[in-house]
This record gives sequence, structure tokens and C-alpha cells, in this order.
Amino acid sequence: MDASQVATPSINTEVGQLIKNLASSDVDIVKDSIGELAKTADPRLEKFFELYRQGSVYNWPTDSGVVRIVVNEETIMDDDFNEFAPLLDPLSGEPYLVADVQAKPDLLELEDISPSRKLRSLVNSSKFLLRLFSTDYTVRLSGVKKCGDPSFLPAAIPYLEEIANDETEDEKIRFTAKESKELMVLSGAVEAKKSTEDRLFALSKLGDLKSLRAYARLDTFEGELESMPELSTQELSEAKASISLIRKKIQDHKDTVELSGNLFRGVSYGSVLVLIALGLAITFGLMGVINMAHGELMMIGAYTTYEVQMLFGHTPDNPVNHYYLAALPIAFLVAAVVGLIMEGLVVRHLYNRPLESLLATWGVGLLLIQVVRIIYGDNIGVNSPTWARGGFEISQDIVLPYARLYLLGLSVLSVGFIYFIIRKTRFGMLIRATMQNRDMASSLGVRTRKIDRLTFALGSGIAGVAGYGWTIIGGVTPDMGQTNFIVDSFLVVVTGGVGELLGVICSGLGIGVLTKLIEPLEIGTFTVGPVWGKVILLALIVGFIQYRPSGLFAPKGRLADKK
Repeated sequence: MDASQVATPSINTEVGQLIKNLASSDVDIVKDSIGELAKTADPRLEKFFELYRQGSVYNWPTDSGVVRIVVNEETIMDDDFNEFAPLLDPLSGEPYLVADVQAKPDLLELEDISPSRKLRSLVNSSKFLLRLFSTDYTVRLSGVKKCGDPSFLPAAIPYLEEIANDETEDEKIRFTAKESKELMVLSGAVEAKKSTEDRLFALSKLGDLKSLRAYARLDTFEGELESMPELSTQELSEAKASISLIRKKIQDHKDTVELSGNLFRGVSYGSVLVLIALGLAITFGLMGVINMAHGELMMIGAYTTYEVQMLFGHTPDNPVNHYYLAALPIAFLVAAVVGLIMEGLVVRHLYNRPLESLLATWGVGLLLIQVVRIIYGDNIGVNSPTWARGGFEISQDIVLPYARLYLLGLSVLSVGFIYFIIRKTRFGMLIRATMQNRDMASSLGVRTRKIDRLTFALGSGIAGVAGYGWTIIGGVTPDMGQTNFIVDSFLVVVTGGVGELLGVICSGLGIGVLTKLIEPLEIGTFTVGPVWGKVILLALIVGFIQYRPSGLFAPKGRLADKK
């Protein structure tokens, strides 16, 4: 059969030519070709290597002896018990065509080119080595990291050394390449460096790198040393002393990373509390209403974001990232409208009646939770935009997630928006006038009833923005506001000072940071955790309120007299 009749464009490439070398009888040529194929970083080769390892790749030579590499995963048999092999293209996986028809030669026409046992291990490794040369940063970094994780890939060491010594390479990838290489030596997976001295030397390098991945393997390595009869008592003692010093060095780095992570998570959690408490501070300070349904307004913002995602058709496989920016004003408006309806039906009858407003709005919150649960069920998934994945590494192992950075920016933007409204607009002046002396403002022609409605809607809209922001770092459930945020947000308002914007910012961030610092604390074998963390935090706030009943920033002027 003439080779020109075969329509297989994917094989007529550099990768295709290297694949043809796999049919060579020279083991060295096959071995070199496998390495060169891995360097191409062609993602199609990952499946091809697996098929090759399993023995599903063949050479189907032409009449003139031209090599044609094909794939056959299953055979078919005719009535005469002749076995035929439907062929597939090795790269695309599409039918291998001859004269526009899938080729199905007799199985005996195929030449088996399955790798030997020795090569099979190299082929299996090459599936992962492909990632080392990927043009996608995330894929390449994961590939470099995978080499140093069990089961190890010693075949990658030459490539890791090349990456580690490349000055033009990304610093994080270079660091991970050095780390993975030394981790393989430490594990004893490298035949040429299995001696105790080599492994201890690798461990010292990992200590210099402050490798957190090595920290988890210190106990295992120390246990292996104790079972080595060739080590004298003095050598074992010296080795353990060296391991102890390295453990302390890495532990210090680990503590710094964990502290930095907890601080940043605390600040980002605090930014959510600030967003929720902004609305509470305004409505409680202006109307004397304890709105226990404020957390449900946050939940409304989160579910609105979900609906916008569905409208835009955003999925992980089909990202439409601008849906998230479009959801911001929509979440604000929907929550504001729900708040306006709530104010008109319930809240307006309960001004300056804190106990009644607490019970009534708590009931409204339960109603909203059940309505949403009936419509959506107990849980939904909001898929973050692709730009919110990953993070910015400011120092070794200290990564600031993009999603939390966006949340911080959103909080700053919202605080600036509220400050502008309150301090720089006529509406804000009327809010401040009504808050300080409602009767005087009314006598001067201020329509205080309208101010109340619009202010409540404004506070509700900001709560909706908080729910919108939470969707990229946390789960969305009908009771998310009541379970996770409403108590903390009231603590923020009380601690900061009722009606005080600066107080809300300081107390919100402070409570967020304290929460994330207290939760991981260990007292002996007891870990504080989220539940006891809340108890300790509440005790601290109660003690603080005893010391400063008016909060961090006490109301001033007529508002102070009113309180």
C-alpha cells in the first residue's frame, strides 16, 4: 500500500518524526527519542506514552518498508476467525485513515514495538516529564514539584539540574527544581547517591533551602538512620544532631509562614466583616434597629452572584470572567431592593425599639433562608473567575491568594464609597443630620422617613456586596450569614463604636485577625479551633466593653448626648 494514500497530518510533525524512531531496533535511539519527546511538552503525548507502555502502539509498515506508527486498543474478528485491528492516529486519537476510510488491517500485519521492561519505567516517567517542559507556568511548576514527591522520578534529575541552573528561568520553578532534586536524593531513590553521606548532604541543602516539603520527611529519615547497622554510635549521634539543627531551621521558617498566612487570612476575613458591619453601623446608629436579617442580605448578594454566573454561562471549562465584575452592581442593587422591601413591611414599625426589631428581623431572616433553601437546595457552587486562582508569592512559601487580595480591594472600595456618600454628598449630610437629631432635622424640612428608607437600602446593598465578595473564597449556603457572620458583625459595630466608620474598620480588621490567630493555637495537646476561638474572642470583647463601654471611637456631639 502506498504511503501517500494515508491521511495522517498529525504524524507529519517533529513529534511525529520522533515517534517513528520508536520502531527502531537500536535501544539507544528509542531511549533518546523518548527523552526528546518528553522535551516537546506536547500534551497529547501523555496519553500516547500510556498506550505505548501498555503495548497498544504498533508499526504498520508500508509495502516499501516506510514506518507508520499506529495505535490499536481492541481488535475485531470476522466469521472466519480472522483478527483485524481498527487503527487510531497516535497523537490525535482519531481513526487512522486510508483512502478516507479507517484502516483495519489484519493483526498479523502489525509489528509489535512494545517497550522492554527497562524502557517501560522510562516511558512511565516521561508522562510526567512532559510537564517539565510545558509552556503553561502552572503545569510546569506542578511537573517540577511532582518529580520530588513519591513515587519519585530519578530520570528527571538531569532536566531538574538544567532548570535549576538556568538563570533565565522563573525563580519559583528554579527553587522547586533544586528542592525536588535534593528530596529524591534524601529519599534514597537515586542509585548513584544512596550512601548515608550523600543523603545527609542533600538534607543539609534542603535545610539551606528551608524546604517545608523536607520537614515532613525528617522523622522517616531519622528512623532509617537508626536501622542502619553500618553507622557507629558516634556517627548516628552526629547525624541526629545535624537533623535536629535542620529541623529547627525549617521549623522557624514554617512558623513564620503560618503566622503570615494567619495574619493575611485574618485581614481578608476582617474585610468581609467590615463590609457587613458598614450597613449595620449606619442603620443601627440612625434608626436604633437591630437587624438580625442583615446576614441574609449578604446571602442574597451571594445567590445573586450565582444567578449572574448562570446567566453568563461561566463554568471552569468555559470561563467567562467578566461575569464577576458584572455581578458586583447587580448584587448591590438586588440586596438593596430586598432591604427596601423589608424596611417598608417590617422595620419601619420598629424604629428605636431594639428588642422588638431584633425578634422581628430574626424571623424575617429565617423566612428568607427557607425560601432560598426551597429554590436552590442546601448548597450551590459559584465558580471563581480564572484570574482569582493562584496567588502572589511575596517571599518563600508566603503566598497572598489573588481572591483574597481582590476581597481586600473590594473592602477598601466600599469603605471609600460609603465615606464619599456620608461626607461629600447632600444625601450623606442629611443622614448625619438625622442621626444626630431627628426632630431638629425634621423641623428643618428633612424628610426623615425617606432618609430612613434610603439609608436602610444603602446598608443592605453593602451587605449584598459582602456576599458577592465572599463567593470567591468561601461556600454559599442559605444560612451562611446567620451561621458565620451576623454575630461577628454586631461585635464589630459594638466594639468599634455605634455609627463610627473608622471604628468599624479598626474593629472589623482587629476581630478578623484575632479570630485567625486564636483558632490555630495549641495548649498542650488541645487545639483551640473555631468553636473555642469564638468563645475566647467573645470573652475578650466583653472585657474590652467593660473597659470602654462606648467602643473604640465613642460618638461625639449631639449623637453622644443622644446615646
